[in-house]
Amino acid sequence: MGIRKKTTKNPPVLSHEFIIQNHADIVSCVAMVFLLGLMFEVTSKFAVLFITVQYNVTISTNGPDETAINHFHHGIKDLATVFFYMLVAIIMHAIIQEYVLDKINRKKHFSKTKHSKFNESGQLSAFYLFSFGWGTSILLSENLLSNPVTLWEGYPHTLMPFQMKFYFICQLGYWLHALPELYFQKTKKEDIPRQLVYISLYLVHIAGAYVLNLNRLGLVLLVLHYFIELLFHVSRLIYFSNENRQTGFTIWAVLFVLGRLLTLSLSVLTVGFGLATAENQGFDWSAGNFNVLFVRITVLAAICLTQAFMMWKFINFQLRRWREHAQAQTLKKKQVPSKSKSKKDKANGVNGVSHGADSPRARKEKSS
Repeated sequence: MGIRKKTTKNPPVLSHEFIIQNHADIVSCVAMVFLLGLMFEVTSKFAVLFITVQYNVTISTNGPDETAINHFHHGIKDLATVFFYMLVAIIMHAIIQEYVLDKINRKKHFSKTKHSKFNESGQLSAFYLFSFGWGTSILLSENLLSNPVTLWEGYPHTLMPFQMKFYFICQLGYWLHALPELYFQKTKKEDIPRQLVYISLYLVHIAGAYVLNLNRLGLVLLVLHYFIELLFHVSRLIYFSNENRQTGFTIWAVLFVLGRLLTLSLSVLTVGFGLATAENQGFDWSAGNFNVLFVRITVLAAICLTQAFMMWKFINFQLRRWREHAQAQTLKKKQVPSKSKSKKDKANGVNGVSHGADSPRARKEKSS
């Protein structure tokens, strides 16, 4: 799965430029080491920790036809699995960048600012589309949308189906991979703080929902958030191709506000009312039960503060857009009168020349 960028320069081995240009090849070799470890009995037990989902629990259903259902819970070994799928995310990032986004950039000839924003939206659009589709299929298969009571009923939700656990593993792996990508993509220094803030918010909320066994609520909120973010980045890609197409931003703005309200409503309903009235109260680390007042207040405070921060950023973004639009309109209005004045001046000049030709003085000169 080697990915090599065509460059005329050959930077020194293990230099910064060498690592940046060949980081996909290097990461591919590291991932291949784990895959090759499955082939040998001595290393297979070690390699399995990184590649396969851990903490399998088999449950037999009661009935005439007994069937075994596999569920999973979380543990410290999940860190190894998250690390491996972080490597996979880096490889997939390089493939999308090399074979899709770079080819489009060469055709469109974007400026440096648009180039970085186009790459960001292209990468995130692919991830959000994949995560939204996968998360929706899990919600439908687990009937979480048709019966919202299951978001808090039976807490703690220590056991997860394979798809749900693997979904959270991949989410953590993707957002962890975004940290080294800041170095690999040569992100500008002024953009790094903004990137670190939203990467940290994703990691804290996803890991919090995973560790506190709020995986059902976390999955619903992630799918909702990813759909809204997908619409924004697709709208930005369309805007880069044609700046007159801005309808997507209007739809995104409405859905963004509704999404924040729905996120707060589901969070308060699940954590503030559902878990508060549940019978299984108390703190038990071994059983995965964190249903105590302090944890509930902390979770709600984190969600509310994050939604308030996002709304603040959203309002500033909209004000900046309206300001830029107003400035563009005023410039157009100033240009129109100046053009009309220039046309009048030209017309007056032509008339003056024609009248001058018919003046009495001109007639005398002609007669003489």
